[in-house]
Amino acid sequence: MSLEFLWYIPNQVTPGHRGEPVTADHNSLATLLAQARALEDHGWKGALIGTGWGRPDTITVATALAAATTTFEPLIAIRPGYWRPANFASAAATLDHLSGGRVRVNIVSGKDNLGAYGETEGDQADRYARTKEFLQLIRKLWTEENVTYRGEHYQVTESTLEPRITPRGDRPHPTLYFGGASEAAERVAATEADVQLFWGEPLEGVRERIERLRSLSEELGREHAPLEFGLRITTFVRDTTEQAWAEAEAKVAEMAKNAGVSPQNPHGRTAVGQQRLLDLAARGDVLDDNLYTAPGRFGGGGAATTWLVGSPEDVAASLRKYRDLGVTHFVLSDTPYLREIERQGSQLLPLLQQVSANT
Repeated sequence: MSLEFLWYIPNQVTPGHRGEPVTADHNSLATLLAQARALEDHGWKGALIGTGWGRPDTITVATALAAATTTFEPLIAIRPGYWRPANFASAAATLDHLSGGRVRVNIVSGKDNLGAYGETEGDQADRYARTKEFLQLIRKLWTEENVTYRGEHYQVTESTLEPRITPRGDRPHPTLYFGGASEAAERVAATEADVQLFWGEPLEGVRERIERLRSLSEELGREHAPLEFGLRITTFVRDTTEQAWAEAEAKVAEMAKNAGVSPQNPHGRTAVGQQRLLDLAARGDVLDDNLYTAPGRFGGGGAATTWLVGSPEDVAASLRKYRDLGVTHFVLSDTPYLREIERQGSQLLPLLQQVSANT
């Protein structure tokens, strides 16, 4: 079972993201490229590039980073609605061609400021019905010629992309990652995604979701290769267990002083998956061996809601337990980003890559 390890590039206009030092050039090409090159140098496969209205366009950022690197693979987060499927399929196929097959895609369906880019707000069922069509259509456009598609949300007639996606080994097109914990989201993932991404839930919660998604794939009649699973989480790694916990608790104490700062996307904390994370704190500050839930009480959102805390050996042991459940894609991060790319690339990744080589 091959394991893949990616990082996260913040892609934020506002400085100071999750503890990143506040500098004027925090989102400059030089800063982001330094991170991408450090990822190459320290054994990472690539990085997720976050999306949302009010943040730099992810295709543009990914193109700039891919052009100046050789192995870095951008996991490009995009939203249906911001993109129409044929336009996105063409842009991604072009970048995949120019980069030698390094594109990955993360489809995001959570609420955003849709009116700012000319979209209308639908209910959850409508959003995920649109997402399902988006996934179906871009996959067809990447793998077929003269595509005619008639859906409720999208239609194309005799559409053929140029340049074509070049199949590479067992990769017919860019891998399609997808998140979402609602029933509607899971039904889309079970049939249309390549990789379902989970937030940092306890092992039992991830086990239950994997079992449910596998059952849904059978029930709904999945037509693609078996669904794979990924984990997006903060990994708070220090040389020793004691040092890690002392610094993690100090960081949360500092977060508590600044609690109440509004998140950049106010819709994020109403999502089903985010609420599942926030509810964990009621069960205790530490779940499983070292899953720290306290950050979520003081403003931590998304992957920063829960942290795996400990020495490299502690965190590697925890990630192996997710691997044993069937998770094969890991998107990790901590701040300051560049320092942690290097630290965790040197201390944590070798422990995980040994496991990957032996499975």
